[in-house]
Amino acid sequence: MFGLGGERFAAAGGRLIADFHGMSVTGLAEALSVVPRSIATLRKLTRAAREHKPDALVVIDYPDFNFRLMRLIKKQGIPVIYYISPQLWAWRPGRIRLMRRSVDRVLPIFPFEEALYKGAGIDVRFVGHPLIDLAKPRMTREAFLKQLNLDPSQPVLSLLPGSRKNELERLAPVIAHAIPAIAAQVPGVQFVVARAPNLNDGLFEPFGLSGVTLRIADVQTDDVLNACDAVVTASGTATVQTALHGKPMVVIYKLSPMTYRLGKGLARVDMYAMVNLIAGRRIVVELIQDHCTPEAVTAEAVRILTDHPYRNQMIAALESVRRQLGGPGASDRAAEAILEMVPRVP
Repeated sequence: MFGLGGERFAAAGGRLIADFHGMSVTGLAEALSVVPRSIATLRKLTRAAREHKPDALVVIDYPDFNFRLMRLIKKQGIPVIYYISPQLWAWRPGRIRLMRRSVDRVLPIFPFEEALYKGAGIDVRFVGHPLIDLAKPRMTREAFLKQLNLDPSQPVLSLLPGSRKNELERLAPVIAHAIPAIAAQVPGVQFVVARAPNLNDGLFEPFGLSGVTLRIADVQTDDVLNACDAVVTASGTATVQTALHGKPMVVIYKLSPMTYRLGKGLARVDMYAMVNLIAGRRIVVELIQDHCTPEAVTAEAVRILTDHPYRNQMIAALESVRRQLGGPGASDRAAEAILEMVPRVP
């Protein structure tokens, strides 16, 4: 087993041909900055495939890179399986033709995606969401809050500002400016920032606030979510993770103005938060681009923390989202579907 990955891939026995850290970015300018490295990585992977002749290629998410890679590998006669399929329902639907030519099987993690691929004549297996098994805290709420020297009898607002450098640069200042206003309206509220791995300290400087109770927890997102009463989260997988913990949330996001204008023109959906897309309606508030302001974040966070009928309605809707994501064992089902595509040795 070899390929593009990180520490977990290597720990699981994979041989790293290239490390993916720093390759996944959001925004047009940011994407252009990693083009030279992406091209070099594509060459390494295609060369390794020619030399070692793998039984199959499994590509995971990351469509801008993987669409190029799978075309090159498919030409070598190697079966291609796409796990965590690209969001063709959201934008650039014409890519379904490339999927039909270059992919032997698609393994989506959202239930509504299965019909899309079936309709296009592509072999598809809905396997469920892997976070069902992974989104579990390592300690109780009381133990985690005690570790952070926080009071379990007081409300806790979790802050998930993103896992990429450019996300933090845009979202951290917005959240930080909202924090004092939230504290002024919610007596005793405590704040916990969930810090994703591989992010430097400077990105979290906006959270160095005085006069509020705030902690930063490293690589403990599930413990942070388990311990909180509400969440301010960047759009993306974190919204699903938050839903699996049953915590009401407000979703925020900002892109560069140029990237947003280009993306909005290509988008086929009018909602961005994955929990809303799964539900098929707006069950959580989305504050995107110009609507992502400290004032708007404050108003929604305060409402979630203090308006109990409102928060209970949101929690019930999030439970319906959880039920749609499949049961435990998504990774096992994905592995079985992949092994079915591997040529058997006589």
